[in-house]
Amino acid sequence: MKAFLQFITDRVTTKKGMWITLAVWFILTMGLAIFAPSAKEYQVSSIDALPKEAQSVIANKKVDTYFKDSDGVPGILVFQSDKGEIELQQLVDLVDRIEKADMKEVEQIIPLSALPPQATAGFFSADKKTAVIPLTFNASLETKELKQAKEQIEKIVKEQSDLALYVTGPAGIAADTLELFSRADVVLILSTVGLILVLLVIIYRSPLLALIPLLAAAFVYEVVMQTLGVMGAAGLVFSNQTLSIMTILLFAAVIDYSLFVFSRYREELKTYESKYDAMSAAMREIGMPVFFSGGTVLAAMLVLFFAEFGDYNNFAPTFGTTMVIIMLASITLVPALFTLFGRKSFWPKIPQVGETIIKSNSIWSRVGRFVVRKPGLSVAVIGVFLLVSASNLFNMQYEFDTMKSFPEDMPSRQGYEILEKNFHKGDLAPTTVLFEATEIITLEQQENLKNALASQPLVNNVRINGISENEKVINYSLTFDESPYAIDTIDALKNIIDNSETIMTDQQLEGSLHFAGETASKVDERSINNRDLILIVILETILIFALLIVLTKSIKMPIYMMGTILISFLAALGLGMFLSGIIFDLHTISDRVPLYSFVFLVALGVDYNIILISRYQEERRKHAVKEAVQIAVANTGGVISSAGLILAATFAVLMTQPIELLFVFGFIVAVGILLDTFLIRGVLLPGLIVLFEKEKAVKRKHSN
Repeated sequence: MKAFLQFITDRVTTKKGMWITLAVWFILTMGLAIFAPSAKEYQVSSIDALPKEAQSVIANKKVDTYFKDSDGVPGILVFQSDKGEIELQQLVDLVDRIEKADMKEVEQIIPLSALPPQATAGFFSADKKTAVIPLTFNASLETKELKQAKEQIEKIVKEQSDLALYVTGPAGIAADTLELFSRADVVLILSTVGLILVLLVIIYRSPLLALIPLLAAAFVYEVVMQTLGVMGAAGLVFSNQTLSIMTILLFAAVIDYSLFVFSRYREELKTYESKYDAMSAAMREIGMPVFFSGGTVLAAMLVLFFAEFGDYNNFAPTFGTTMVIIMLASITLVPALFTLFGRKSFWPKIPQVGETIIKSNSIWSRVGRFVVRKPGLSVAVIGVFLLVSASNLFNMQYEFDTMKSFPEDMPSRQGYEILEKNFHKGDLAPTTVLFEATEIITLEQQENLKNALASQPLVNNVRINGISENEKVINYSLTFDESPYAIDTIDALKNIIDNSETIMTDQQLEGSLHFAGETASKVDERSINNRDLILIVILETILIFALLIVLTKSIKMPIYMMGTILISFLAALGLGMFLSGIIFDLHTISDRVPLYSFVFLVALGVDYNIILISRYQEERRKHAVKEAVQIAVANTGGVISSAGLILAATFAVLMTQPIELLFVFGFIVAVGILLDTFLIRGVLLPGLIVLFEKEKAVKRKHSN
């Protein structure tokens, strides 16, 4: 592999190879921009989270099969008056107006005018200032069409009344999410580019060193977006979250690898007069570590193909494609761009032949000397800090209510909270219980099963929704005392599902019970998420460990590297949650955050360990262990610390995104990267090498 990479980089760094490389990238970028669609054309607000085999998905399909009216995307119109009670006739007129608009997007709306007065009472709150009308949108609608339908309904209500309208439920959430992310995409790109530019200028005080990596990132971004667009045309869809995180990953990785390349290039320019020879020498040493760093991230992303959860599985092709293109750019486009500008890249502080490569009084030179002198103290202090930080994981609490992740001023969230305040919490999303019998169900059996379900813990009420034409399938609507997204509610439904056989046996019924709805989906999501978390952690750890063995040609070094990274991940998660509570008053997180954080912290964090260990092994060929560690820390400290700061800041840009999941994820990853950059790579890993490699050095000395 090393010989193959050197074959490529040796040609890219010649004068002719440089121009050919830049020309190929330019033609490729322009060609894709003109002829290929963008990934944004295939962007959706969300994707199916659960696999087809999940119990709640099977239950939903059965409900749709037996009860045709239940098919479609549900929505809830929440009307609110600030001028007194809402009159029934006023609500009837609005519903009639919506029906007469003959909107093809609306499949069904409650026919309020056809209901007797006593049946309409349930649509009003106790104070009559709030009213709800359920409706169903066509299941075939794209999110953009849902948004248009929602806007048309809002226009009708605004023209015909002075009531405030909030469209919530799955349809309202989907429409609002699309609008949120359409604005957030622009903020994300501008914030990312602006922040990286400012940090690069401040850290390196060179305008070209700031612009060259961003120029490379711009080429890569265009190629990635259009390549994903081609994949989208072939059937792949992308969630808003996936594209947001992909954008951050792309800029972070390209900038990181650019810094590693130009840092070594600057060293070699102090040895070689020719800019081509300097880059060739630089890439011969840094090319393999950089390419392997990208390989570990790629491996981490491809492991997500083994996940069952929709969001995780959707990451795999998207991020995998992104990393392949970034890896190719890191050994072709990036060195070609720096070679093009040569020494001018570093203006005004241009490196000259004969200059000292690293100053002995630099911060990282002093850190290296301290760690080498006192490795036990260094490891003990950092180790205790990391373990204390990780201990906060015992206080972690998950939030399963997706709505709480959205901004407080989002209309569908406002409507949801109005419902939560003015109606029974359990009515927000009742659970559909479908009993599929082998024989006709008698009235007595219907009532007995209804009472058995109603007697289960935390169940508030159960009512019969309908019975199939053959009278062998009955549909119950079950509501709980608490919110359908509360952990206690999810636990209660899980117990009912687990005991469903016993419930039927006790009622002397033969058949099967199926559970559909929001809470049932959360039961499956929690179970599948836990399964994916364990599987992905194990597979990713083993795979990256194996790659590190190949890179380092050692067993001990990968143990140090993976051990420190795993402890760093646990510490980042614990410390990140602790700081989130103190700074942002966020005391719960989505159960997706741990796996999101693991994939990125382990994959990206190990990059810095690779750069350090590669330099250590390079120096170890010429020096003793302690001296090799000291030189490696001193020479890689500057670039890794600056790369880490920029990488952490880049992920922190996710905190500008409109959903709490991305906010917390971005913050935790930023914290973890800072831990990796300064504590793991700078102190803990070098300290472990000195401690455990010392004996080998002593034996070698005696043998001489």
